[in-house]
Amino acid sequence: MLGITGGIAAYKTPELIRQFVKAGAEVKVIATAHALEFVTRLTLQTVSKNALYTDTFEESNEYSTEHIALNDWADILLVAPATANILGKFANGIADDALSTTYLAFNKPVFVAPAMNFKMWEHAAVQENMEKLRARGVRFIDSTEGELACGDVGKGRMEEPIVIFRLISEFFGKDLPWSGKTILITAGPTYEKIDPVRFIGNYSSGKMGFALAEACAKRGAHVKLIAGPVSLKTAHPLIERMDVESASDMFDKATTLFPSTDAAILCAAVADFTPAQQFDSKKKRGEEDLLVQLKPTRDIAATLGQLKKKRQILVGFALETDSEIQNAQSKLERKNLDFIVLNSLRNPGAGFQHDTNQITILKREGGEFTFPLKSKKEVAEDILNELNNYFINI
Repeated sequence: MLGITGGIAAYKTPELIRQFVKAGAEVKVIATAHALEFVTRLTLQTVSKNALYTDTFEESNEYSTEHIALNDWADILLVAPATANILGKFANGIADDALSTTYLAFNKPVFVAPAMNFKMWEHAAVQENMEKLRARGVRFIDSTEGELACGDVGKGRMEEPIVIFRLISEFFGKDLPWSGKTILITAGPTYEKIDPVRFIGNYSSGKMGFALAEACAKRGAHVKLIAGPVSLKTAHPLIERMDVESASDMFDKATTLFPSTDAAILCAAVADFTPAQQFDSKKKRGEEDLLVQLKPTRDIAATLGQLKKKRQILVGFALETDSEIQNAQSKLERKNLDFIVLNSLRNPGAGFQHDTNQITILKREGGEFTFPLKSKKEVAEDILNELNNYFINI
């Protein structure tokens, strides 16, 4: 079921419908009154090969409760474009037209592809509405940056129809190799608070973990991504993202989620130490030194290694500066990992904040494989190819 709202990007939606119909999907369209200012009823009915729904109580509807009947029929609801207006209605439970009424009665996956002027996109009310919807499980196909209808350049363009089609197709990709698998991924740094304004952290950007998450989702896996404080976005609808701040937060999430997964890839740069005391107010500069006592954080990899069941796979990361192979091998054995991905800060272009990485994979049963410097997207594929060998053999 495809909803269309009154934005200029509605002119792209007939092509999106055509893509779905061509691939064998059955599409029924619900249009708001303003959507029909941009694209005609005849066009939408012709490309969808179905009647168009515009009014909850329209006399030509097959049923008087069409919004319920359509919900029973449809596998997903996709709204493209989704204007700021419809997002506000969805977020605040307003049901004053066929589309918003249908949404409130819909209990299956919902995808929205926002489209609006960048000034509207940045408005606090719009951002709050989107956060509400994300928290309720609505999956966003994020807007892109570029030239907008008004001539401004900024974020707010609806994603291209071919990309939306691909993302929805992958969601339904039961023939994808990892369909039905659930993979836990940790990514990014952790921040350990000293006081309300200061923390102990590290330089991790999260790029490697996010590349792994996207690559797993493209293979059909449901990804549970636990992300430390990073500025990165996720795009694939099969990624379920959870943001955390501290090592303790990440530990709690990881240990809760791991038992229900097929594999975990522990890519995050988790702090080894955290302040023993957190000050309630900002510590001022004074004549005396400020001494911060540290205590060890709880070890996520070691704990998951203890929890690991026979058919689960656990992948760790090691970032080393000295005795790289020996330290990685020790971590592999101590923490009951199946294999470990080693990268060294000595290698130019590898490690924190780069778009590239250079890795060595060490396997528990023996074997050491070193790869050349590659983009992190390519490195993610190398790691997942190794993980796939374990899936095949368990």
